Amino acid sequence: MATATHGSSIIFPTESFSPLETLLSIQEHRATALYGVPTMFVAELELLSSGQISTSGFQNLRTGIAAGSSIPAELMRKLHKTLNLTELTICYGMTETSPVSAMTTTTDPMEKRIETVGKLMPHVKAKVVDPSDWTRVLNVGEKGELAVSGYLLMKGYWGDEKRTSEVLVPDDNGELWMHTGDEASMDEEGYIKITGRIKDLIIRGGENIHPLEVENCLFAHPGVAEVSVVGLPDERYGECVAAFVVGHEGEAGKVSNAEIRAWVKEKLSHHLVPKYVFWVDGYPKTASGKIQKFKLKEQGIQLIREGRGLE
Repeated sequence: MATATHGSSIIFPTESFSPLETLLSIQEHRATALYGVPTMFVAELELLSSGQISTSGFQNLRTGIAAGSSIPAELMRKLHKTLNLTELTICYGMTETSPVSAMTTTTDPMEKRIETVGKLMPHVKAKVVDPSDWTRVLNVGEKGELAVSGYLLMKGYWGDEKRTSEVLVPDDNGELWMHTGDEASMDEEGYIKITGRIKDLIIRGGENIHPLEVENCLFAHPGVAEVSVVGLPDERYGECVAAFVVGHEGEAGKVSNAEIRAWVKEKLSHHLVPKYVFWVDGYPKTASGKIQKFKLKEQGIQLIREGRGLE
């Protein structure tokens, strides 16, 4: 849409996503903007760090959109530094909300551009509610479930009234709200911070652990190319932290599980340290590149049965 309104060109490197062809196209066509989901950006950064692609030829890049799932702050910093995406913006929304509800701008303070999804778009309302009681709206700074209202709401899921009624719920005034399933907080200025999917929260001994916090910490480790964190069953605490780590190409075995745990222990609270660390080559993903955490959980349970992850 933006290419049409601004008379610019759009580049399709390949029929489906290829990090190599994407980077080569940027260099060849002197592209100024790059769009993607986090896993796409990670794949591109990995090619650059491994030396498979020259780090020159990206001086024209400046802007674009990152969306699709939570963006680790450390990833944003790397994109600013490595790909010159200093004006990269973050969009937040759902297919059910047509699809952007909030967005950062290039004039937002750097901290807000890296750590939040920005402010609401025009004619959109949002509130943070108690996940166990949607009638209770939480205060500024409190974490809860994000609900969105406005012209952009879907009519409903096709042929599925039951599922529609579970997420599209009117308040006491009859106004419809889409309950996103995302945990969020909102500050005094209206900036929204997404801390992850509520169903992905890890409850360890009664404490809520946000996978994104651990992922962001591990993503800063020089030996980690990509990481995804899930909760796995634990006899003592109910759930425990499990990290699925992708190492840099050609560096298999150079980083130990003990180093991964020590890194987290040094920077975060002890209860956030992964009990299990699994080294993997990649993740199960949707067609749009989102990591399917429920499949990672299934994979993790099987690996535990095989006695893996504790070493």
